[in-house]
Amino acid sequence: MPFVEAFRQFQFRVKRENFCVAHVSLVPSPRSTGEPKTKPTQSSVRELRGFGLSPDLIVCRSEKPIGVEVKEKISNFCHVAPDQVICIHDLSSIYHVPLLMEQNGVIEFLNERLQLNIESAKREKCLQQWKDLARRSETLREEVNIAIVGKYTRLEDSYASVVKALQHASLAAGFKLNLKFIEACHLEIATRDKDPTKYHEAWMQLCDSDGVVVPGGFGSRGMEGKIVACNWCREKQKPMLGICLGLQAAVIEFARNVLGLKDANTTEIEPKTVNPLVIDMPEHHTGQMGGTMRLGKRRTTFSDENSIIKMLYGNPKTIDERHRHRYEVNPKYVPTLEEHGMRFVGYGDEKRRMEVIELRDHPYFVATQYHPEYLSRPLKPSPPFLGLILASKKRLTNYMARGCRLSPRQLSDASSDEELSAEECEKLVNAVKPLQLNGFLSATPSTRLTNGRAKDVKSAGKAVAAEEKQQNGATTTNGEIKCNGNSGGSNGNVH
Repeated sequence: MPFVEAFRQFQFRVKRENFCVAHVSLVPSPRSTGEPKTKPTQSSVRELRGFGLSPDLIVCRSEKPIGVEVKEKISNFCHVAPDQVICIHDLSSIYHVPLLMEQNGVIEFLNERLQLNIESAKREKCLQQWKDLARRSETLREEVNIAIVGKYTRLEDSYASVVKALQHASLAAGFKLNLKFIEACHLEIATRDKDPTKYHEAWMQLCDSDGVVVPGGFGSRGMEGKIVACNWCREKQKPMLGICLGLQAAVIEFARNVLGLKDANTTEIEPKTVNPLVIDMPEHHTGQMGGTMRLGKRRTTFSDENSIIKMLYGNPKTIDERHRHRYEVNPKYVPTLEEHGMRFVGYGDEKRRMEVIELRDHPYFVATQYHPEYLSRPLKPSPPFLGLILASKKRLTNYMARGCRLSPRQLSDASSDEELSAEECEKLVNAVKPLQLNGFLSATPSTRLTNGRAKDVKSAGKAVAAEEKQQNGATTTNGEIKCNGNSGGSNGNVH
């Protein structure tokens, strides 16, 4: 196994005192006997030692807690101390696992084994963050419905990183995540003609969502479905996050329906298109596909003007995010796109590579060429995903005005409905006004900003409720749900 050999060589290079091996093994319990079986663990440890690595910790995964006698048996046959055998059984939430490991003495062992000398106060602070996270994961009640419009939705693991990033963000914001996987090609006109049931079901799922993610992918299948999803989100003011191919679909849709370039396309699908909005990168014109992707962590520079995504990251000049793509926005069309309201707020090498886009006058229409999901963590959710979740529940504006706090204790404030003082309201309005958001903002106890206009809630409550309902993309008539979306303006209304 090449990766095991790499670990062995790395251990030799950095010395054993700087290297710790934790071996995870399943301890099955057949239903016929109910007795935990340790033979698989013994065999795997023996094989691991044959590769030149000895485990410092043996982590035993089991359905139910295993007894002391099983731990002692593994200790004897695997030549490790009993306190180096850690048992992790199934828990109600994955966020309880670090707490169980701490109870089993893992932190103390690692602190001593690697000579980390971590102060007790720091350990307690980190553990408290995990305790808060675990508690919050089981007490959330209000749901946020997010639709993933992808090409590989038949196997949900294809979007495992995206799903995890959404879970991190929704948990941080204080909402229970409800995911809907929509096959992109089911949104296309061709599906309506071939299988109307799938077509209408896909559109109903899209209409019932609070926010939409259009993730990456390759090839022509489902591309038009992604484009019409972007069109619907743009026209219906639905919060959307596009990733990689999702950004390219958003740019093509904007060019077709705003710039009037009906034949706009990507050279990946239509190499001879008259208006190539998305092109393959010039350094990759090698005549072959292998080894031609732009991979790994790359630097993105934000423009000097204010932007939603920049504020969510904490107003840095640059960020480092991971990439995996072969095509990019054609810089020739960037000035024209910007003139019509598409903002390119992040760029790569010498402003040639467009990395981040936003739309003016939209609650949250953000797309990135990089993959922000790869750097998302439970205690540090990815800013683009956090922005999507908050915008989907109309909480983004308040959150941004509060300084985009991301500590675990303060993250719960993101979904707070508490009213602000008059001074805080004025500060909030001034902070977000340049961004031209179309979200809802509590300006005073009796007023609300709707699409940039102040309305009295008491006198216009019904109108505001109707507008919010309309923005959700679905209306109800005589008990029948009618979707307000359309598939790229081509008779795509769903009834």
